[in-house]
Amino acid sequence: MTDSVTTVPDAGPFVHPALFYRTQEEYVSGVGGFVRAALRAEEPTFVAVPEANLDALRGWLGGDAADVDFADMAVLGRNPGRILAALQDFADRHPGRAARIVGEPIWPSRSRSETLEATRHEALINTAFAGRPATILCPYDVTALPEAVVADARRTHPTLLENGRDLDSAAYIDPAVVCADCDEPLPEPVHAMILPYAAGGLAQTRQRARDWLKGTSLDRARKDDLVLAISEATANSVAHGGGAGILRLWTGEHGTAVAEIRDEGHLANPLAGRRRPTLTSGNGGRGLWMIHQLCDLVEIRATGTGLTLRLHLAP
Repeated sequence: MTDSVTTVPDAGPFVHPALFYRTQEEYVSGVGGFVRAALRAEEPTFVAVPEANLDALRGWLGGDAADVDFADMAVLGRNPGRILAALQDFADRHPGRAARIVGEPIWPSRSRSETLEATRHEALINTAFAGRPATILCPYDVTALPEAVVADARRTHPTLLENGRDLDSAAYIDPAVVCADCDEPLPEPVHAMILPYAAGGLAQTRQRARDWLKGTSLDRARKDDLVLAISEATANSVAHGGGAGILRLWTGEHGTAVAEIRDEGHLANPLAGRRRPTLTSGNGGRGLWMIHQLCDLVEIRATGTGLTLRLHLAP
């Protein structure tokens, strides 16, 4: 099989196209052609897509697959808030070189909540990588994904690869607008434990959360993860969210434990927590980055009245 003739348009140091595909053949040809072009240019190449697509790409690439870094996006990006740090980490490991990355953060079985956060991630890529020499190709299954998801892909990608053509996206819009649109109202739980907290009482709040978790189906390690995430979130809330807030705890579908932290704070930097902290980066975003690593899903809602973090951990 020959390489795809599809090429990525030259749009400056950073290029972020969406690849709209309809068949598996279009997928492996388009993505595989992109990867082979990167390898011919001796560019560092990272492919993070769901496992079934990984297997198809490896088969299509044959021996060339040995020169590519692969990751199962269903694992790496189970929480979409983790993805950007992984992409930036890869690019950072190759300073002075134009990284080529394939990232598929949205697939048909994603929940609505996951898809919203993955859409937020797609918008923020444009902010995080602005001015960097890199190309991030994002495949979208236009036959299986809802029309609204495909429409959002047109808003989060400056360029599109569709029907063998390279196009500028007329629908591309400022990432801040997309992020604001992702702030849909969160559904209310049927039953929740409500724990107000404030400075001086965080140890008690952690203990009450730990006691509540005894009634869930999470194993000990997962319970410890959620307690640590709650500890980081409430400490940040006290420090930056007005000194007090509300913690709510409940059990969601399939035994998922959900913790919600709500206060009067604001998210000044939408990229906070999405880049791995360094020794010289100070404390900004460190707690939120840890929360993203610990949880299966982090939903963030920033409104004029305050900030809400909803944390999910499955058994």
